Amino acid sequence: MTYVVKEECIKCKYTDCVEVCPVDCFHEGPNFLVIDPEECIDCSLCEPECPVGAIVADDDLESKDEHYLELNAELSEIWPVITEKKPALEDADEWAEKEGKLELLER
Repeated sequence: MTYVVKEECIKCKYTDCVEVCPVDCFHEGPNFLVIDPEECIDCSLCEPECPVGAIVADDDLESKDEHYLELNAELSEIWPVITEKKPALEDADEWAEKEGKLELLER
């Protein structure tokens, strides 16, 4: 099992989760974070830290969100590791509750 970052993180990028990760499995893109499924040790520490509920166990993914497992794996190969908390994106609070953000993902 691994944990997966979903759409809720897009255009928010809160990094509370990064701070608690014992294995540095988070990777940072311009407006989204992903979890490297090969590095994740399933400790579940990150899940409750996400203020927008963007992190779930892969076993708990709804069928509409299953593509995020593959997206996390793909982007974790090209984005750099993030190991320290950073400020969220400037307008994160405005985007936190919005749906349909996948098309806004910046690679």
